[in-house]
Amino acid sequence: MKTKMKLIFTAALAVALTASRANADTAPTGTNVTTAATMASLFGDPVIAKGNGVEVKQSALDEVVLGIKSAAAAHNEPIPPQQLLGIESQMLNRLIQIQLLLQKATDADKAVGQAKAEDQLTNLLARAGSQEAFERQLKAVGMTPQELRTKITQEATATATMTRELGITVSDADATNFYASHPSDFEQPETVHVRHILLLTMDTTTHTPLPADQIELKRKQIEDILKRVKAGEDFATLAEQYSEDPGSKVKGGELPPFSHGEMVPQFEAAAFSMQTNTVSDVVTTDYGFHIIKLLDKTPAQKVDYAKVADKIKEFLVQQKTQKLAPAYLAGLTKAANVEILDADLKAAGAAAALAALTNTPAATP
Repeated sequence: MKTKMKLIFTAALAVALTASRANADTAPTGTNVTTAATMASLFGDPVIAKGNGVEVKQSALDEVVLGIKSAAAAHNEPIPPQQLLGIESQMLNRLIQIQLLLQKATDADKAVGQAKAEDQLTNLLARAGSQEAFERQLKAVGMTPQELRTKITQEATATATMTRELGITVSDADATNFYASHPSDFEQPETVHVRHILLLTMDTTTHTPLPADQIELKRKQIEDILKRVKAGEDFATLAEQYSEDPGSKVKGGELPPFSHGEMVPQFEAAAFSMQTNTVSDVVTTDYGFHIIKLLDKTPAQKVDYAKVADKIKEFLVQQKTQKLAPAYLAGLTKAANVEILDADLKAAGAAAALAALTNTPAATP
């Protein structure tokens, strides 16, 4: 489905967890990115927003912003300094709103939030590949599994509470009408599912080529590995032993299914030209030397309605929520006498509110 599902309360740290997987897998053993905790120990942990039943400390905001920074860095899209204050202001508002909504949560809201949180955690664990890899990735963003569970559950419960409070419902007819009227959103492109073995010929820190003699040694090594594969040795075992792709090596070189345009051209061309259960010759890319095994290929097709019905309903709920939520949340915030105590964040919030009213970009204070 091409339509993007946007949540009112984004699990920023969970996003960072998956986005920064490669960074976490290559981090030296024993390291732990605990910027928020370090800052709190050095400078204290002041309350930066308070109200009736609301209290947000600096460490809570730092933790969320750290997650967003990690996700951006993993995508090689660092956040410009002039945008950071605006992002901090937005995240502070979300933290406040979550606390306000949790005060209104019913047992039914909590049950829905718990169920959705479990689904998200299951998906995160599946993407990580193993419990060990999952915990290693969490450690890289300074979080324990229980802390992540708590935060995702709170966000999901707040979202469920918002939906109920706003009286938002979506019928089966609404969902089927959307499916029928947006056919291009449900076109699933051709995909391939592969394992690969990678020997790097570039420095992963500087992104520059290795010296010529090292590249030649890698070439001889990959050719020897290819001979062993063709002689019948297990591909997954060889990938776990020799591959230098940290994200897939622990899973026997297995990559998630991908479509055209998601991989570098040489890798993509080889993968899509192969037959199931065949192995490529050595494929050279900017990253290094690869051997690819095609596990399966799925032709382009339209996704069945039954497979996307729940996602369509979630999307339609979110559409309605985005229209109704701002006024409702503003009312909650005002009724709770919420005050932002940090002067810079208060000014950024005021600028954003003015920009929303005048439909102009917010200036960074």
